[in-house]
Amino acid sequence: MKSKTIEKILGKKFDKFLSTIEDEKVKELVAGNTIITGGAIASFLLGEEVNDYDMYFRNLDTTLKVTHYYVDKFCKENDGLKYKYNERISIKPTVLNKDNRVKIIAKSVGVVGADQVEEYQYFESLDPGDPQTDEFVEDALYAFKNRSRAKKGEYKPIFMTTNAITLSDSVQLVIRFYGEPEEIHENYDFVHCTNYWTSWERELVLRPEALESLLLKDLRYVGSLYPLTSIMRIRKFVKRGWSINAGQILKIALNLNKFDLSDPKILEDQLIGVDISYFNELLHRLNTKDTDKIDEIYVCQLIDEIF
Repeated sequence: MKSKTIEKILGKKFDKFLSTIEDEKVKELVAGNTIITGGAIASFLLGEEVNDYDMYFRNLDTTLKVTHYYVDKFCKENDGLKYKYNERISIKPTVLNKDNRVKIIAKSVGVVGADQVEEYQYFESLDPGDPQTDEFVEDALYAFKNRSRAKKGEYKPIFMTTNAITLSDSVQLVIRFYGEPEEIHENYDFVHCTNYWTSWERELVLRPEALESLLLKDLRYVGSLYPLTSIMRIRKFVKRGWSINAGQILKIALNLNKFDLSDPKILEDQLIGVDISYFNELLHRLNTKDTDKIDEIYVCQLIDEIF
């Protein structure tokens, strides 16, 4: 697809999304501070179906106000969003801005006490065997049904995690990172996903190295804060006919070497971009071990046992 065509499609998609924001202050911030980047542009260039449009924001103020807006909207449309997994627990999402990072959290009554705040990732997996699992699955299915009920063009919030808000009409608002495009892409691992469109310039920026990678379907690692996730993602691309050379894998390994994966908290953070439910039992077992540090022999034994 030609770049001008992609540019027009992204502009129209953004304008439709923008038109549904009822708060004029939020609308003004979004209009001047949104970045569309990631897999959508790569899919357009390859002539593939676009799964979703990832939108990021240029600054903390926009990210915070957008998050408040959609969490409030989500709660109003879901009668306060009080999920009662059992009689002792009810949760309601709210927004936390801590250390210049925006998160969606929930107050958990009966677990950590009414005066404490506990992170909760909506519609992500509970611990295996948790008695709340059945109700959790029902809530997740409700969210997906809600998406199918949403009228086309509503851009309705349908589910959320600590790091992102998913809207109907295939839009995901990423709140985990914000900044100029170059800053956003510091958290990207492979160069082919670093083309972008900006709402303030209304122009598509195609990076030569990204285009070359797409043309050859050759994975090229540019560094990431989450190299472990990058290793996991290689499998997905290889299944789609991409290739990666040994040098690129070595670069990921060297990057990963900086992280102490024997620390369960670091390991969990490194799996941020992976389907966390896949590793949920492993992380649960590691986090309930008495010591703060674990050795690789123990981890390997657990992996063989679980997988």
